[in-house]
Amino acid sequence: MSLYHVSPAMTCASRNRRQSGAALVVGLLLLLVLTLLAISGITTATLELQMAGNEQYQERAFQAAETGIEQAIENATFDTTTPSTATDQPIVPNDADNDDTYSYVMAFDNETGITDVPGGGYSLGTGFQAYHFRIESEGRSERSARAEHEQSVYVIGPGG
Repeated sequence: MSLYHVSPAMTCASRNRRQSGAALVVGLLLLLVLTLLAISGITTATLELQMAGNEQYQERAFQAAETGIEQAIENATFDTTTPSTATDQPIVPNDADNDDTYSYVMAFDNETGITDVPGGGYSLGTGFQAYHFRIESEGRSERSARAEHEQSVYVIGPGG
């Protein structure tokens, strides 16, 4: 027999003493990884929410600019000498917290001017011409969302 006889119970006890801190370290590392994943998920969700809001406000600015064009046509005087303007008209909101606005300028299009009626205007007879107008509209919404639209229209009137 040897002087240094080690019983199996002593071997198991000394092995347990050496490994007693490993579970704590592994557990803390896993907790750190889970925390980083949670922070990353929250950051991504916040960014996506911000992007969705920006898209919504851009769409509202687009619709405000379209409203400006509709109002320009509805309120038009079709004067070939003086442009008609509307500045910073609010959109009539369905809800009280809507700050969308539009502005427009409608003027006679000097570049195109007066032309023959497109398509010949055969059913109109002779003596009519097309008077071309240009509408420039700008819509604005929150978060500095802006949309600019341009629309051309013509009106048939007596030739001069």
